[in-house]
Amino acid sequence: MRLPLPRPSRSLPTRSSCRPCRPPRRSSRRTAPSATSPRGWTRSASSPRGDPSLDPEPLGLTPQLQVRIPAKILRVGVPGETLADALPHLRNTYCGTIAYEIEHISSHRQRTWLREKIETGAFRNQLKSDEKIWLLGRLIKVDAFERFMHKAYLGQKQFSVEGLDMTVPMLDELIQLAAKNGAHEVVVGMAHRGRLNVLAHNLGRPYDTIFAEFEGASTLEAVTTIPQGGTGDVKYHHGAQGSYEVGDGESILVNLESNPSHLEFVHPVVEGATRAAQTDRKGPHATRNTAAAVAVVLHGDAAFPGQGVVAEALNLQALDGYNVGGTVHLIQNNQVGFTTDPEDSRSTRWASDLAKGYDVPIIHVNADDPEACISAVRLAFAFRKEFGHDVVIDLIGYRRFGHNEADEPAYTQPEMSALIKQHKRVSQLWADKLIVDGVVTKQEVEARTNEIWDHLTELHQDLKAKIKAAEETGEASQQTGEYQLDRSPSPDVPTAVDADRLRSLNGELLAVPDGFNVHPKLIKQLERRRDALGEQGGIDWAHAESLAFASLLTEGTPIRLTGQDVERGTFSQRHLVLHDHKTGRTICPVQSLPGALAPFELHNSPLSEQACLGFEYGYSAEAPETLVLWEAQFGDFVNGAQVIIDQFMISGLAKWGQTTRLTLLLPHGYEGSGPEHSSGRMERFLQLAAEGNIRVANLTTPAQYFHLIRRQARIAKQRPLVIMTPKSLLRLPQATNRIQHLSETKFFPVLGEPRVEHDKVKRLILCTGKIYYDLVGHADRQEQEGLAVGRVELLYPFPEGQILELIESYPHLEEVVWVQEEPRNMGARAHMFPRLMQILPERLRFGYIGRPERASPGEGYPAAHATEQSRIIRTALDLSVPVSLYPAKTPGER
Repeated sequence: MRLPLPRPSRSLPTRSSCRPCRPPRRSSRRTAPSATSPRGWTRSASSPRGDPSLDPEPLGLTPQLQVRIPAKILRVGVPGETLADALPHLRNTYCGTIAYEIEHISSHRQRTWLREKIETGAFRNQLKSDEKIWLLGRLIKVDAFERFMHKAYLGQKQFSVEGLDMTVPMLDELIQLAAKNGAHEVVVGMAHRGRLNVLAHNLGRPYDTIFAEFEGASTLEAVTTIPQGGTGDVKYHHGAQGSYEVGDGESILVNLESNPSHLEFVHPVVEGATRAAQTDRKGPHATRNTAAAVAVVLHGDAAFPGQGVVAEALNLQALDGYNVGGTVHLIQNNQVGFTTDPEDSRSTRWASDLAKGYDVPIIHVNADDPEACISAVRLAFAFRKEFGHDVVIDLIGYRRFGHNEADEPAYTQPEMSALIKQHKRVSQLWADKLIVDGVVTKQEVEARTNEIWDHLTELHQDLKAKIKAAEETGEASQQTGEYQLDRSPSPDVPTAVDADRLRSLNGELLAVPDGFNVHPKLIKQLERRRDALGEQGGIDWAHAESLAFASLLTEGTPIRLTGQDVERGTFSQRHLVLHDHKTGRTICPVQSLPGALAPFELHNSPLSEQACLGFEYGYSAEAPETLVLWEAQFGDFVNGAQVIIDQFMISGLAKWGQTTRLTLLLPHGYEGSGPEHSSGRMERFLQLAAEGNIRVANLTTPAQYFHLIRRQARIAKQRPLVIMTPKSLLRLPQATNRIQHLSETKFFPVLGEPRVEHDKVKRLILCTGKIYYDLVGHADRQEQEGLAVGRVELLYPFPEGQILELIESYPHLEEVVWVQEEPRNMGARAHMFPRLMQILPERLRFGYIGRPERASPGEGYPAAHATEQSRIIRTALDLSVPVSLYPAKTPGER
C-alpha cells in the first residue's frame, strides 16, 4: 500500500510552496483581503497560499515514524534509505524553481516515466561552464536588444519580452534538440510578445532590417529586401524563415508562422504546417516521420485558457489525421492579460490547467532561473520524443512594461509594477551567479554588454546615414506596397482527361478485394457508376469528384481531403471508404490506384471548424504542390472558422505575401431545411474578395466540378478556392453528365441555356447554382420563348468577358434580371449588382428577383419555404410584367 507521502509534483504545490511562482506578485484590487475566489484562492497578497498535503505532520508522519519507513516501499527515485532521508531530496526536487503536474495523466507508463526522470534528476544536471557562458551571452543580447529598442524608439509598440527573456534561450535549446533528433525544420507559432527578439535571435533576422521598419524605411533597397506586395502588416505579425546553425556546419530551418493579433489562432496553423513538413508525398503512399519536424507554440497565460481555439487544437493532437508526434507548448506567463488579473480571466488556478483535459504533462518553471528553464525544455523534449505527445512548459515570469511600450502598467497593477521596477533583470541575476561561482568576472560581463550595445548603436547609426543619403539623392521610398499584388489572369491549363483513361480509372475505383462484402444498399449505387460512362451518361457529382481525384493522383498531384464525415459524405454520396458490412473491415480504392504517382490523405475530422481549417491552411501553405480540401458538413458550419478565413486565408496574401490553393467545399442551397443548413454564406466570401485574392464558384454540373477541381490543382497561380457545393443536385437526374463532358471540354465561368432561339430572347435571367434547375424545370418555362437563363459559375474573379459575350448573343435583349434564392442582403446580389451595372449596355434595364432583405438566411417551415421559392420562380418567368427597376447606366456614365 502506498503511503500518503507529500508528492507536490502529482498535486502541484501552491504559489507559496513553489518557487516557480514567486516572481513579483500583484496584490489584489479587492477590498476584502480575506475573501476567497470560487477557485479557493486567497486574494490577499500578504498571506501566501499553502497546501497541507506538503506538510508531513498533519498526515501523522512524525520524525520518529519517518525514520522507520523504508524508502524502497515509497517507490521514489531520490536517494535515501528511509522516508526521513528521502524527504529533503523530495522537497528539493518538487519545491524549488521547477514543479510538475503529472498525476492527471491516464497513461501509467507516462506517469512512471516522468516520475523516474524527475526524481532521479535525469534532466536537472547543472550546465557545463561553456554552456553557462553561452547562456549568459544569449541573455545579454536579448536584454540589450530590448533596452536599445526601447531607447531608440521610445513609445513605439514593440511588445517587449522583458521578464520572460528566457523565451529565446529556451527556443534555442528546443531547436538544437530537434536538430540532434533528426529534424530538418522547427515550426514556431507565437503572438506579438517577444516576437521581434525571436526574429532577431532565433531566426537570425539582421538587427538593421528590424530598425528599418521602425524608421519607416522598409522599402529602402539598400537596407532591406522585404518583398513588395499588398498592404502589409505591422512589424510583430510577420512570419519569417531562418537557418539556425547547430554546429559542425549543420543547420536547421526555423519557420516562424505569420500571425495576426488574434493571438492563439496560429496554433492549428503550426500543427498543419508541421504535419506537412513531416510527410513525404512522393510516391503513391504518404509516409511520415514525426522526428523530421517539430511544432513549438508559444501562448499567453490569459489566452491559453481564454481562447477556444486552443482546446480545439489540443484535441487534434492524438487524432490520426492530425497528429504531429507531439507539440511543445510554452506559456509565456507574465501573470496578467493586457490589464486583467488572472482571477478575472480564468476559472482555474493555473493558466495551464486546460491541458490536463488532454493528458498533457505540465512543467512550471521560474523565468528567473535559467538552469531550471533549460532543464524544463530538456525534460519536455525527451517526453515528446519518447511518447509522441504534447507537453506544456509554463514559464512564469512578469512583464516589465505595460501591454505595449506606450502603455502605463501602474494604472491597473500598481504594486506589481513597483516591484518589477526594483527587480533585477534575468541577465543580471545570471551574471551575478556566474561571477560568484567564478565562471566569469564582472569585467567580462561588462565588456560583453558594451560590445553588443556598441554593435547595435553602430548598425543604427549606419541605417540613419543610409536613409539620410537616400533622401538627399531622392532614392528613398516610402511606398506601402499597396496595389503591388499580381492580379493578372493565370494561364489556362488543360483539364480534360482522355475517355479511355477515365474508364480505366473508373474500373479501378470500383474494384474491391475478393471476399469483401460491400453493404447491400451500396452495391447498386456503385454499379451505376459503371453504366454512367456509357452512351446514356449519368455521371453525378460524387462520381465526377472521384474521377477528378484519381486522375490527379495518376498525374502526380498529392491530395488531402478532410472535414466532417468526408469519407462517406454528409449526404451519403461519396463513399471513398467502404466498410465490409459483415466484418467492419475498410478499404479505400482511391488510395490504392495501380497507376498513382502521389498519395491521397483522407480523414474524417472532429467536430471542429476553427482548428481544423487552420490546420489545413497551415498544411497547404507548407505543401504548395498539394491539393488540400476541407469540407464542412453543411456550408453554414464555416461560420465557426471565421477568424481563420478572415485573418489568414483571405488577407494573408495582402498582409504577408502568403497564399495557398486550399479549397473549401461548402454545401449550399435552399431546400426547405431551415435557416441553418441552407446558406454557406456566399456573400461573406464575395465581400472579402479583392485584388485577386481568392476564387469563389457556385456550380451547376458535375463536369464543371470535375474541371474546376483539376484546374485548382494544376493552375500555376495559387489562390484559395471556395466552392458552394450542392445538396439536392447530388442526385438530380438533370444535373448529370456524359463522359464527353469530362474528356472533351473544360471549365466554363459562364454557361448559357441550351436550345434557346436567341433572336426571340428579350429577358435574360442571370443566376448561380441550384436555382437554375428550379427555373428551367418549372412548367411555365416552356411557354416563355422570349426568355433565357444564364448561369454564372465563377463569381470571383468576376467573369466580365464571358458575361458580355452571353449578353451579346441575344440581339433583341431588353432586360437582364439577377435571380437568386437567398435574401437580397445575402447571396451574390450585392457582389454582382454594381459589376453588372457597370458593364451592361445602356439600352438594357436591370432588375432583381429574390427574397427580400432578411435577418435569417431562410424560412424555418417547409411550407413557407415552398411558397417563397415558388413566388421567386414564377415572378422571374412572367414576361407580362416588366421587373427591371432601373437602367444599367445613366447617359454619359461611361
